[in-house]
Amino acid sequence: MDLILWRHAEAEDSRNDMARRLTIKGQQQAKSSAQWLHQHLPVNFQVFCSEAVRAQQTAEFLKQPLTINKLLNPNSHPLNLATFLQQQNAASSAQIWVGHQPWIGQFCAYLLNGIWLPQQFWSVKKSAFWWFDVRFYQQRHQARLKVVLSPAALK
Repeated sequence: MDLILWRHAEAEDSRNDMARRLTIKGQQQAKSSAQWLHQHLPVNFQVFCSEAVRAQQTAEFLKQPLTINKLLNPNSHPLNLATFLQQQNAASSAQIWVGHQPWIGQFCAYLLNGIWLPQQFWSVKKSAFWWFDVRFYQQRHQARLKVVLSPAALK
């Protein structure tokens, strides 16, 4: 299964973290990332998104139905995401999870290391995505990194 971890685009500052909306720059970032993804995604893909407005706005540029999942919220723990990944239906050839730092960077590290290293995570720029090929063997995952792109690289 292809798994794309997509960080939300640039958002405005606000006291209510979950209500933050994309800036004009963020809208441009999300549009650019979504256009590249559309050119490279298989026909059959699913989009999962956090409950945060900025993540939903980012995902909407894909023009596909969204499944909102609180496991993708800003305060999520990556180990919960590992369980969620194992539960996914293989009928989908690709999934896009739109969410937040630090869990995206932590989950990228987990996928590639194969073990949970609590203090290790990688920086993921706003509206950047990491594309993995994930396979399961005897209840364990094996992930290969296929693509890492940020909006700056798409210009």
